[in-house]
Amino acid sequence: MPRTFTVSDSIVVHVRPADVYRHVSDPARMGDWSPENLGATVHGGAAGETRVGTVFDGRNKRGAFRWTTRCTVTAVEKGRLFRFRVHAIGIRRPRIPGPIATWEYRFESVPEGTRVTETWTDDRRSWPDFAAHAFDRVATRGHTFADFQRRNISTTLRNLKKALEPASDSA
Repeated sequence: MPRTFTVSDSIVVHVRPADVYRHVSDPARMGDWSPENLGATVHGGAAGETRVGTVFDGRNKRGAFRWTTRCTVTAVEKGRLFRFRVHAIGIRRPRIPGPIATWEYRFESVPEGTRVTETWTDDRRSWPDFAAHAFDRVATRGHTFADFQRRNISTTLRNLKKALEPASDSA
């Protein structure tokens, strides 16, 4: 069975694109809505605006398992696009380099506010399908990473909407 290399989903958040972008483009905030990410440490102590080339280490969990990833921001367009690639992994520190995944967030102005589209792309292109399927089923307790990430994306988007919309709008 061939792998699915990209999955995405969208949700409308009743907030302006610039405001949604400001939250999502701060790697330290991702743990506020992601079911797997616990936040991030930006290298160089860079405060404020995330730029292309910004490097950060994301802390993650799945059940009792914890790990860290090294990520580099590859695209920023204020209020429109935020993208980063994951290129190293490890338990406490990301010591094992290699292409892992790319995450992208697009922000589109709609009458209700902002359509946020989150996309995950599997960058493990050099892995044979059989090896990726075997690894994925162990790492996700029986699923492919595409199916697993599809559920994570849906949860992340719902949590983002809940966190950013005014309380009176989410009823």
